[in-house]
Amino acid sequence: MRVLLDTHIALWAVVGSRRLAPRAKELILAADEVFVSAASLWEIAIKHGLGRGDMPVSSAQAHQAFGDAGYRMLDIRPEHALAVERLAPIHNDPFDRMLIAQALVEPLTLITRDALVASYSPAIVKVA
Repeated sequence: MRVLLDTHIALWAVVGSRRLAPRAKELILAADEVFVSAASLWEIAIKHGLGRGDMPVSSAQAHQAFGDAGYRMLDIRPEHALAVERLAPIHNDPFDRMLIAQALVEPLTLITRDALVASYSPAIVKVA
């Protein structure tokens, strides 16, 4: 299985946070390939730069940690951007919408903690 981690899942996994659901950890360990989107680095850069407490590391630190963990980076390609337009307006967060589009286009199993994100497809796994 090839998985794409949403931003919080990816961060929690590399910093060893207790907030990472056991099911998420299981899926990550069982995956053949683990991807993190460039959109997640962009989200981290913006929110960390604003001093948001939910982004405890910079985008550069996150990028390094993702690489150290063996995660592959997923670039944003035109097909991903075009797919965002076809998504139902269930979720308004632009970063999450890009992750959803990428997961559907590639295809990858997206691992998230967000029930709204998971409502887009059975291929998106919500972990508690």
